[in-house]
Amino acid sequence: MTEGLLGLAAFLLLAFMRVPMAFAMGIVGFFGFAWKVNFGAAASMIAQTTYETGLAYTLSVIPLFILMGNFVVRARMSEELYHAAYTFLGHKRGGLAMSTIVACAGFGAICGSSIATAATFAKVAYPSMRKFGYKDTLASGSIAAGGTLGILIPPSVIMVIYGIMTETNIGKLFAAGIFPGIVATVLLCLAVAWMTRRDPQAGPPGERSSWAVRLEAVRHVWPVV
Repeated sequence: MTEGLLGLAAFLLLAFMRVPMAFAMGIVGFFGFAWKVNFGAAASMIAQTTYETGLAYTLSVIPLFILMGNFVVRARMSEELYHAAYTFLGHKRGGLAMSTIVACAGFGAICGSSIATAATFAKVAYPSMRKFGYKDTLASGSIAAGGTLGILIPPSVIMVIYGIMTETNIGKLFAAGIFPGIVATVLLCLAVAWMTRRDPQAGPPGERSSWAVRLEAVRHVWPVV
């Protein structure tokens, strides 16, 4: 009991000192194990855990997801996703914000990271929304909300890590994230529609795109699929 309380206190102290959570947990765990057993056993445990984790085949997908996301950004496919969504939704009130959310969902299905999704569309979508007179609250809110879809829609880095830690089938986790991801995307778009209905100046509508333009935009998005 005493050891647990001391470990918790040490962890909170490191957290308040702004030590990264992973390092704080590792430090507390290492010294706690060394105290209860011995230093040699703790050092051996660290070495063995690091070796086994580094050789885990399933973890190899994480850098590959990040690499794939970088390819998409460098190839400007994120802009193509955004443009394709805009051709279908841009003529509605809040259409740019809805396009951002839909594009975030598509991009999240590629890179699997919420941070990367939000950072990418902060550069791609935010300037466009400000240019067309969108309020900051709606513009930044749609990007932040859309970014969260990156960890929900498979493939998701968080799902991979969770599956490894809990020994859950990762394929089943991915399958379980598809429907909630779609529902979340639709609900976020409905939330934007409700906000712009209450305050039409928050997200002015744009021009309606012809079907020829829409089909051309979809054609450019095909490499992403």
